[in-house]
Amino acid sequence: MDNYVFGRNNVIELLNNKERDINKIIIMKNCRENSKISQIINMAKERNIVFQFIPKEKFQQYKEYAHQGVIAYVSPVKYTEIEDFLANHKKYKKVIITDGVEDPHNFGSIVRTAVCGGFDAVIFPTRRNAQVNSTVEKSSAGAVNHIDMIMVNSLPSIIDKLKNKDFWIIAADINAKDNYYDIDYCNMNFAIVLGSEKEGISSTILKKADYKVKIPILNEFDSLNVANAASIIIYESVKQTVQKSGISV
Repeated sequence: MDNYVFGRNNVIELLNNKERDINKIIIMKNCRENSKISQIINMAKERNIVFQFIPKEKFQQYKEYAHQGVIAYVSPVKYTEIEDFLANHKKYKKVIITDGVEDPHNFGSIVRTAVCGGFDAVIFPTRRNAQVNSTVEKSSAGAVNHIDMIMVNSLPSIIDKLKNKDFWIIAADINAKDNYYDIDYCNMNFAIVLGSEKEGISSTILKKADYKVKIPILNEFDSLNVANAASIIIYESVKQTVQKSGISV
């Protein structure tokens, strides 16, 4: 299977390869006392890789593979470090942050739109968010290979780093007073934050936002799909840039 590594020795070898980006490791609950499993856990902790114990029944879908109670999910792309991204000397930067976008099709679609809109990076957390796998790569039509993908342990701390680098944080929030087109997206660094469809953006991150914006809904319907909302806001920033710069596209 694409983007998976099965078996204890194979996962240890994978962890020894610092060039490979690992999304997470799942371990069968009744294997935790094994010495090689302990080694995998310690190595994962050293590299700040998410690991979780799951019931034996959940491994049934992988029964045709010699998994030995451990499976690593491997990213098909090389992640960018946030420090390397911030050190890039581009005058203005545009970033998408996803806070809990768990559907890989939505996540891939957001990445694709971000690339088409000239954005520089997509930042997402290690937990409670889709990771870059073959489904995301396919949904993005390969766009994950054309933008900096930055996976982080803590979104709040990364947002603080962005703010310290003169980024304005724009949160898409259905309860906001301002509309998405009320923001001047030109001549500044900015990050657009998109939340999960179920819970939206976390309260911790909302408090850090410089702007909160909504997309007007003209009837009594719940809300837009997060990927559609991303497209609308991203292309408002594109429209403003094209209009103010006078560039021909």
